[in-house]
Amino acid sequence: MCGRFNQTASGEEVAQAFGLDEAVELVPRYNIAPTQAIAVVGVQPKTGRRGLASLKWGLVPRGSLGGEKGFINARAETAWEKPSFSEAFAHRRCLIPATGFYEWQRIDARRRQPWLIRLASGRVFAFAGLWEPAAAIPGAVPTCTILTTEPNDVARPIHDRMPAILAPGDYARWLDPVVTTPAEVRPLLRPFPAAEMASFPVTTAVNNPAFDDPACLLPA
Repeated sequence: MCGRFNQTASGEEVAQAFGLDEAVELVPRYNIAPTQAIAVVGVQPKTGRRGLASLKWGLVPRGSLGGEKGFINARAETAWEKPSFSEAFAHRRCLIPATGFYEWQRIDARRRQPWLIRLASGRVFAFAGLWEPAAAIPGAVPTCTILTTEPNDVARPIHDRMPAILAPGDYARWLDPVVTTPAEVRPLLRPFPAAEMASFPVTTAVNNPAFDDPACLLPA
């Protein structure tokens, strides 16, 4: 699963990386946790242009009665056929900008070591995501989830899953609202090339979701 990540790229960097018409101010986030608001790139239905929106991390399927915590992850191999995600997979795909994600390696029965995994280049990248509009209940907000896949050689020693990271050349197809057949986009959800990634252990302070500090990015 992917239960924590960071996004420290500026609004200008995000706009350039994802082809946005304008840059918005983004506050660096060093330890993003489920249920928090996150920046998401999607296509605006009326204009066909890409835009940035703030969604709650934890997808609540359409038709839910409210009160659900939401799905922070969905398995790329099966999401397209699951009732909770199939409609979003066909019609509401999105990009979730990130500069790194955390996974916890089990040391023994009592200890787990957090690792930061990111691109070796340090540049911003995109998780493949799905989103849902706000449910028809008071206080509901739009929500999203991160798709996960099999780990590559960097992530495998740490965890048995990793987020599905999209290659920049695949952004357009993933976001294309005309593409509604799962078979057309499922091949994009593959482990990202390990040769382009790096990992290192970080402070156990990231275990606390309230610890949102640049120290999260430093090698332990």
